[in-house]
Amino acid sequence: MKKLCHYISEFMGLLVLASAVLALVFPETLSVVPPKAINYLLGVVMFGMGLTLNLQDFKVVFSRPKDVITGCLAQFTIMPLLAWGLSRLFSLDEALALGVVLVGCCPGGTASNVITYLAKGDLALSVGMTGVSTLLAPFLTPVLTWALAGKSVDVNVTNMFLSILWVVILPIVIGLLVKWLWPKFTEKMTDYLPAFSSIAIAFIVAIVIAANASKLSAGGLVIILVVVLHNICGLGLGYLIGRLLRLSEPKKRAISIEVGMQNSGLASSLATIHFAAYPLASIPGAIFSVWHNISGALVARVFNRAPSG
Repeated sequence: MKKLCHYISEFMGLLVLASAVLALVFPETLSVVPPKAINYLLGVVMFGMGLTLNLQDFKVVFSRPKDVITGCLAQFTIMPLLAWGLSRLFSLDEALALGVVLVGCCPGGTASNVITYLAKGDLALSVGMTGVSTLLAPFLTPVLTWALAGKSVDVNVTNMFLSILWVVILPIVIGLLVKWLWPKFTEKMTDYLPAFSSIAIAFIVAIVIAANASKLSAGGLVIILVVVLHNICGLGLGYLIGRLLRLSEPKKRAISIEVGMQNSGLASSLATIHFAAYPLASIPGAIFSVWHNISGALVARVFNRAPSG
């Protein structure tokens, strides 16, 4: 069982890609799944994240606050502004533009820590950035979305804030409590958690793509291009920030991956809950979930072969 879970988590990118393709080809198989299932699946992912965190992971926040602040500032400026700029550059309609902006305004992705580890990056910094950006998300994600997309779409900041607390923060807190109350049980579960998270993310992608398969088939190439550029530019600019600040190579890699990889499942969830009038708004998050796992694996391989000193 452990070996199977290891393969599932190791080949997460392929799993998510396969689920997206199957959902596109056979959308009717998921037509009975309610959109709210996305929230529960994301909650499972965030609960798993809570089970893997401990107070030591946040030690980096206090011992190296400059590094974490630099990374989080890059996270919440580069990706939102890139999203807004690419949406304008490619003249996306308001629904797709909203979806791209939502992706850009979300915190770091849960898979970024694994990719940073594989890339021989600064894992402590990566975990610290993911934790801090996730805690900041209830405040910054709604406000940034309103600032960048509020002129064309009605953005309810308060409702988005409450949604992120419910779908993201609460499951993490429950995960932390379970780990504190039953540490031996949690330790046994650690080997299986990445696989369960991978499967949950694959289902989120499949549900969103199946619900919009016909529209995606008709005009999906442009949004795929925008999502790919968003991710690649985020990875590149994150690394450039580290280079301009003359950070060590492991820190540059961690910031690059944290900036470029988003919690795109949250973006799809927020789009489904708060922007039902714009069904295509959930598409960029689903595509990003597929692509950033593929690009993350490629980046990890490139970094892994390069000197890390």
